[in-house]
Amino acid sequence: MRKLPPLTELRAFEAAARHLSFRLAAAELGVTPTAISHQLKLLERHCGQSLFRRRPRPLALTRAGQQLFPVVRDGFETFAEALSKIRSGGASGRLSLTATNAFTARWLVPRLPNWREIYPRLKLDIIGTDAVIDLEAGDADVAIRYARKPPTVGPSFELFRDEFYAVASPKLVGDLRRSLSPAELGRLPLIEAEWPPADSDAPRWQRWLRVASRRHRSVPDTATLPSLSFREELHAIEAAIAGQGIAICSNILVRPELASGALVPVSRIKLPGYGFYIVHRAEHPKMDLIKSFINWARAAG
Repeated sequence: MRKLPPLTELRAFEAAARHLSFRLAAAELGVTPTAISHQLKLLERHCGQSLFRRRPRPLALTRAGQQLFPVVRDGFETFAEALSKIRSGGASGRLSLTATNAFTARWLVPRLPNWREIYPRLKLDIIGTDAVIDLEAGDADVAIRYARKPPTVGPSFELFRDEFYAVASPKLVGDLRRSLSPAELGRLPLIEAEWPPADSDAPRWQRWLRVASRRHRSVPDTATLPSLSFREELHAIEAAIAGQGIAICSNILVRPELASGALVPVSRIKLPGYGFYIVHRAEHPKMDLIKSFINWARAAG
């Protein structure tokens, strides 16, 4: 292995050559000008010749110093770039991502500052839509699908799975310290989000009441429910937060409100939810970037 001078000597030289000042180099590196001078003398001894012309002032590089400076400067820049890539997982470029409107707004967007901190060089193009984007056609690089079973359109990874609870704002139910019975729930405004008609097990109030009827003798008439209905799940959640009614919500999507007390469970009955699957097409050319996103999402979950 080639014998190189210590890194401290090279750092002192690079800073002094860049500033053409021992004082400014010392201030940058947090040492004294005397320490800078000492390190430079050791480096000059290693090189066998002077690197700076100290007299007459101002400080200037000798011919040998002029030869060495760009090499050392570029070397430090290369080190810095390599370390930045390691910190960011080596990821750079652009990745297009599609997810449902509710997941995008409630889970993804609040975590984007953390994404930018960890992967500052990897840009995201986010498509929030409840429509199914065609990955094979290249309309997006990666999708977060919401389904009961793993999608079959390509390789997939289950990020997590949710559950549904009847929740309400304290603005509506006050300082609730017990579960409400189905009869009590039936006297309050109920909120529903639209689900595909073919999904008979979707977390609707009708499904909730079927489960409740196995545990309670008295349940309200489903014909009177609900008071408010929204096509967008996101709007149903916002209405519940505003105290406009009780909604059956995903524990993943309302986790911050459950933690802060802005929403509270009003019943112990829970309904099984769906899986959030990260999906991409096989042998995608951006596979390294997709892996970076998967690793981040797993840690951020």
